[in-house]
Amino acid sequence: MSEELAGLTVGLIGAGNIAHVHVAAWKALGARVLVHSMEGAQELAEQYGLEVAASLEGCLAEAEFVDIVTPSATHKEITLAAIKAGKNVICEKPLTLTAADSHEVIDAAAAAGVRLYPAHVVRYFAAYKAAYDAIQAGRIGRPLAARVFHAVHLPEHLQGWRIQRAEAGGGVILDITVHDADTLRFVLDDEPLDVVAQTQAAGMAQGALEDGVMAVIRFRSGLLAQLHDAFTVRYAGTGFEVHGTDGSLIAHDVMIQPPIGEVRLRTEAGEQVLPLEQENLYVRAVRRFHRAIRGEDTPAASGEDGVRSLALALAVREAAQTGRRTAIDPTASS
Repeated sequence: MSEELAGLTVGLIGAGNIAHVHVAAWKALGARVLVHSMEGAQELAEQYGLEVAASLEGCLAEAEFVDIVTPSATHKEITLAAIKAGKNVICEKPLTLTAADSHEVIDAAAAAGVRLYPAHVVRYFAAYKAAYDAIQAGRIGRPLAARVFHAVHLPEHLQGWRIQRAEAGGGVILDITVHDADTLRFVLDDEPLDVVAQTQAAGMAQGALEDGVMAVIRFRSGLLAQLHDAFTVRYAGTGFEVHGTDGSLIAHDVMIQPPIGEVRLRTEAGEQVLPLEQENLYVRAVRRFHRAIRGEDTPAASGEDGVRSLALALAVREAAQTGRRTAIDPTASS
């Protein structure tokens, strides 16, 4: 275990499944983790040797940094409470369920002089940095098209509100498509303009929730990106492709938590596997968040990035609901 963050007390709000990987990352770097949750806190604490805060107020008072890993619908209220307490915050994606609410928490953080970062940890995958660097270096020429495939099978222990409760932020779009949105914006260094989409209900999600979606996004440069996200596909694997005038980047097994996978560059000269600096992406993320708070670095994703990725995901949902091409507007009030 590293002692990079020794002496730092992190207030972890929430004790669901994603809390486990956050705890492991903080503890791997030597931080003290104080957990508060309406349920599950004691079990999480016993498993990892954590301390439990009886109240949100007590957790906020003692922590120097707050990590919010609760269901999406609760993010706004807890984030605003943490900001009011003068704490720096990392919040699981999406920041909130609407662009307007995301702007509200970002503005509140700025007014309070604290840092607020969305946990868009996908940006910390070595594969995406390698692809970004290759595109910036002109190794595939001008990017023309991209494809993201993030169709997986959601395991039973992760289902719950994700497939049952629209009001909690459930459905594949707010759970997975928001990741794709951030991935595409980051790797391509481009902004999406509009989208067409269709959703699917293949038997896992309940009620009006979608458990699959396909979309085509048009970017400012003219590039078209296609995505396929699902909770119901067992054997597809994950990955992305970017195709340019002079070459292609092909990545596989790069949208899952373990630091595995590869990126291949194909050009007229042949094919090569790009070198990757692999590391647990949550460890890499929390280290960089901490350095940013100390003024030594900037995080890979800002609050504005969080809003823009949410706006794209919401536009995908609207396009599927209306059957019309939908503009992507990160300044929208809903």
